[in-house]
Amino acid sequence: MTQGAHPADADPTPGGFGATLVDAVLADARRAGVRIYGISGLQGSGKSTLAAQLAAAGRATGMRIAVVSIDDFYLDRPQREALAREVHPLLGTRGPPGTHDLPLALHTLDALREGDDVAIPRFDKLADRRLPAHGWARVAGADLVVFEGWFLGTPAEPAPALLRPVNALERDEDRDGVWRRHCNDALARDYPPLWSRIDRLLLLAAPGFEVVPDWRWEQECAARARNPAHAGMSRAQCDRFVQHYERVSRQALRTLPARADLVVPLDAGRAPRPTD
Repeated sequence: MTQGAHPADADPTPGGFGATLVDAVLADARRAGVRIYGISGLQGSGKSTLAAQLAAAGRATGMRIAVVSIDDFYLDRPQREALAREVHPLLGTRGPPGTHDLPLALHTLDALREGDDVAIPRFDKLADRRLPAHGWARVAGADLVVFEGWFLGTPAEPAPALLRPVNALERDEDRDGVWRRHCNDALARDYPPLWSRIDRLLLLAAPGFEVVPDWRWEQECAARARNPAHAGMSRAQCDRFVQHYERVSRQALRTLPARADLVVPLDAGRAPRPTD
């Protein structure tokens, strides 16, 4: 962990991170003036696991901690279907820039910062729909908000970088670049106000994008084990799904280590590794 000692007992997800790391991150999050603490990291890096551990550790000391994910703010399926018809079919898939309800995200974070009684949206990934408002969690008077997401803080790419496809999905299904330009324009125009709400940003730094397909497949297998009735994706479908995020993921790998306030490098097994 940069800006601090490497915790020897940090364990990879899904078992969770070690207590030394969790305590160190919680101490960092409790710095004076920090109300919204961001955790950024590629798919499968352990963001939600760390956020849950921080919440549990903080609540054990009497803190009121709210956990929010950027996944809570996906555009609902009918909205994405409209984008798929009107702009590009790939916008039907949730997750990339341009598929989030940013006014809702900004309103929610601002209300949480003020300590208001807030209803936090929840998204049902199996149904691919936002839950009705009566199913949202309510939080009042949070001392700390932990906000996690796979590309928090990532800036847009320069336009020339969009010319060359980064994978088969872009090559075959976005031949004219409309989808990736739309996502990049949204990242440049619409997301900086959301990033500005984050008082301090921690990065769970993957060793490279090449580990992400395996990490995402492990998540898929774990979800299937929890809910055997849900067929889920095949490995081939999962690998294609991950390609929707590859471009922005590689941009995050290039840019976030210098932009984050705290960096926790991970190895291929998601265990934090020592830094020089």
